[in-house]
Amino acid sequence: MLKDNRVLITTLQAAEQSGLSKTYLTQLLRKGTLEGFQLGREWLIYTDSLEQFLEKPRKPGPHGPRKKPKQKLSDTTSTSNNSERSKTD
Repeated sequence: MLKDNRVLITTLQAAEQSGLSKTYLTQLLRKGTLEGFQLGREWLIYTDSLEQFLEKPRKPGPHGPRKKPKQKLSDTTSTSNNSERSKTD
């Protein structure tokens, strides 16, 4: 069935082995960055392709959660007025 004797693993196995998410691995397969193919609903990855990818240096992703947008000035003043009112009551 396979012409060459390359070892295949599922995206779940590759995720456990590499520490990358299954979704990210699937994106890499769709872009052609990783070699593999889809069989039904499951993607299979060639282990040598995954090893080569992991050896290459990559840029780090975003650090920490995204910052929440700052509140508008009118929002902060209304909450401070409410807290002052409750202190005096």
